Amino acid sequence: MVICSVAVAFVAGTTLVPISPIAAIAEVFGTCCGILNALLSMRGNERLAQHRRVGAFVLSSVLRIAVFGIVPVEFALHGPWWTMATYFFGFFTPLAAYAVIVSRKLHPDSNL
Repeated sequence: MVICSVAVAFVAGTTLVPISPIAAIAEVFGTCCGILNALLSMRGNERLAQHRRVGAFVLSSVLRIAVFGIVPVEFALHGPWWTMATYFFGFFTPLAAYAVIVSRKLHPDSNL
């Protein structure tokens, strides 16, 4: 998941540099935040399964949403408005990579 996400971020980021360096930074930073969010979500799910403390899980989820939701607004303030889209492209790249990996493990005979 991490290697695939970083590879996509590198290609997309280098493609965006001539158009808007801030958008390229937003995309790469979005990928880093997406990887961090995925790892924190996985850890939160493991802790929820072990300790069954829903309150702590909900609080950590709300804090993650708040932090990772404020970041693209900052990029949009300092660059073109569409840098929010490049951030979210990078942010959801690890999730898409993880979904493909899980799908391949669950259905090894498919061509996905």
